Amino acid sequence: MMRRTTTIVVAAVFSLFLNSLMLARADAQSVTLHHVHGLSYSADGRQIFIPSHNGLAVYSDGRWSMAPGPAHDYMGFSTTKQFFYSSGHPAQGAGLINPFGLLKSKDGGKSWTKLGLEGEADFHLLAASYGTNAVYVFTHAPNSRMSKPGIYSTVNDGFAWKRAESRGLEGDPFALTVHPSNDKIVAAGNKTGLYFSTDGGDNFKRLAGGEQVLAAFFDLDGKQLWFSSYSGKPALTRLDWSSGKKTNVSLPPLTQDAVAYIAQNPANRSEYAIATFERNVYVSKDQGKTWTQIANRGQTTR
Repeated sequence: MMRRTTTIVVAAVFSLFLNSLMLARADAQSVTLHHVHGLSYSADGRQIFIPSHNGLAVYSDGRWSMAPGPAHDYMGFSTTKQFFYSSGHPAQGAGLINPFGLLKSKDGGKSWTKLGLEGEADFHLLAASYGTNAVYVFTHAPNSRMSKPGIYSTVNDGFAWKRAESRGLEGDPFALTVHPSNDKIVAAGNKTGLYFSTDGGDNFKRLAGGEQVLAAFFDLDGKQLWFSSYSGKPALTRLDWSSGKKTNVSLPPLTQDAVAYIAQNPANRSEYAIATFERNVYVSKDQGKTWTQIANRGQTTR
């Protein structure tokens, strides 16, 4: 009788294990990146976050899942050492005004605090300084806090906004990035090249031209500026902005595609991730020498 009971218990435990495994696989297979609106690592480097049309997708330990929290349509997503910042549109039933202006999360996206401009602003272009929490945005239209289109910044979570004069910036930006420790240093990319400012965006100088710059990212040590460009074919470049030295970074094969977002692992700074306009996502453990694909045109199963 004891042997039979033991057999039943073992069978039940094994069945629960199989069910858990099947559920885990189902969860891992259920994530589809319908849109890619940003790319960031968690501060501990264990997770990659991709804001999408229906919440935050998370890649960790070789598996994809959806992060706890509301399934907002996150736009202009950027993270710092302490916080997440985002704009976009609220999930159905969230009780937020559409669009939700600027939001901030202290708990990895589980909950969000409103920082103003709800019902007025949907910032598709937003960048935050990793170490200082300064936030830069580009607005196409005026609102109650921004008198005209352009680049604006806040160093106090939206309590006050400063408009950048943007002298020398030829055209609206496609990309923005803020230095991780000096939030007066900002770079912008657009159809005419890569631009650099040391005074909060009041004055820009062009660092690279002759091609459209689609993405830009400061290394977390602040010394290197990575940028994605396209001129007949995609390119990824690492620039020492103090010396002007450029290094071409190898890319995986990209057909009719280009890099839209770049991120670095804070805990392992040789590791980078890139996401493309066609929803391909890659990770490199060796500063871009080789790449491993973790999403193929939005499909995350491997």
